[in-house]
Amino acid sequence: MVTNTVNDIPENGGAWNLVLNAQGRIQGDLTVWRNGESLELEIAADQYEKLMAHFDHFIIMDDVELVRHDVAAETAVGLTGPKAGEVLVRMGLSAPSESMTSLRCEWNGFDLIIRRAFGTLAQHFEIYTTIPGLTTLWRALSTAGAVPVGAAALESFRVAEGIPAYGIDIAERDLPQETSQTRALHFNKGCYLGQEIVERIRSRGNVHRHLRQLELDRLEGPLPQAGTELFLDGAAAGQITSSAELSLDSGKRRFALAMIRNEAEMKNQPLAYAENCGTARILAQPPAL
Repeated sequence: MVTNTVNDIPENGGAWNLVLNAQGRIQGDLTVWRNGESLELEIAADQYEKLMAHFDHFIIMDDVELVRHDVAAETAVGLTGPKAGEVLVRMGLSAPSESMTSLRCEWNGFDLIIRRAFGTLAQHFEIYTTIPGLTTLWRALSTAGAVPVGAAALESFRVAEGIPAYGIDIAERDLPQETSQTRALHFNKGCYLGQEIVERIRSRGNVHRHLRQLELDRLEGPLPQAGTELFLDGAAAGQITSSAELSLDSGKRRFALAMIRNEAEMKNQPLAYAENCGTARILAQPPAL
């Protein structure tokens, strides 16, 4: 049912997955976590009903029970940054040493789940606890050196890391290989819906566009919005899906994610946008900040 391995996930490990239809088009994404004999599906709230209906429709032969976990009494706090692990240590907590791993522990009378998510520029942790434990957890994080930020800061850092979001950078029309997210694909697992298309692309051909990260040279004026067209030598080269600005000690920098046509990517030249008022450079890897 999903594109990545499930049987091989170790205890307290996780794997990010795409969910496809029979034509190989992406219907959503989720993370599978192993907890003993059970598998926990971490699904974004705005995708939940759609993906659960998808699973209910296609799970026919397997002995599987889908149970919705009651999250009303639980909450989570995200901890992100190059020193996030040090903050946990100062709180008397252990930090999962690798991305996509988790641990469970008791802390100050509360049960915690600490999960380390995928990141390219910093450590990302999610700390799950009960509602009564939130105040104690928040105070301890602040005392240990964590600084509160808002959703806008996290969204900007996501773009700077080059991590796509479903519904923003990834859409239903997209094929898995177009997203460049090979970490969500496993080519030796059993059959799943849309696998034939994924394998055909891998073995016989290629897609005609890829999601890539860009750095923008225009540092003044508004950021280019989603849907902004990119051009190379006057010809259409792609389209921006998200953009962000970071104010760093070294100065302001702007980044974007965009679907880029292969022919434009192969030339490896700056792409024009906003009526030639700015250019964008394709990054081969996440930037050093």
